[in-house]
Amino acid sequence: MKVNQHIIPRGESPKLHIKQVARRLFAERGLQSVTVREIALAADQKNQGVVAYYFGTKDVLVREILTDGAEKIEVRRAKFLDELEAGGGPHTVEEAVAAIVIPSARFAEEDAQCGRYFNRFLYQISTTNSELVDKTLEGRWNQGYQRCLSHLRRLLVDINEAEQNRRFLFLNTYAGGLLAQRDLMMADTNKEHPMWRSEALLEDIVRCGAALLEAPRPGDS
Repeated sequence: MKVNQHIIPRGESPKLHIKQVARRLFAERGLQSVTVREIALAADQKNQGVVAYYFGTKDVLVREILTDGAEKIEVRRAKFLDELEAGGGPHTVEEAVAAIVIPSARFAEEDAQCGRYFNRFLYQISTTNSELVDKTLEGRWNQGYQRCLSHLRRLLVDINEAEQNRRFLFLNTYAGGLLAQRDLMMADTNKEHPMWRSEALLEDIVRCGAALLEAPRPGDS
């Protein structure tokens, strides 16, 4: 198959270009609403079999996009945690929540190749097919996240495991949704959106996420 390459950005492989286009479409519309034909057309590929040529199936394409981003976030999160742990931390729930939120936010800001649209893509897939996320990342690309949860369990010792698990689910939905919205605002070239670009916003996301986990229960004094 001859791949039409003239529209692909200079120095970028056709396969990478297709993944970037697919990530944007999945982020904007969800997995089920996007066909491989639409991906090929959006990537300016005349041959509509280009996705099958490079990836075999749509599911493989989705998993590659997910793994690409998760691998890079994992590196950032491990470094963030290493620095906290070197000082005996995380010392607070807020610090542990920061280790979840900040690496994902920085990846979206700083990695033009894989980070753009990724948090929106991840939120879409997490809310519609969390099993696929778990199966793809389990045991390899979510170790940093599991380290964060271990610290949170230690810091939330007064809350039983079942309630901890519920609150971790709440945190994932809360933080994932806000990071996805932040990606959307930062991708808007028509407005500056200073609030969404500010450090104060990230600090508030972390602070409120910690408050969600530490919310008092009935009977707490």
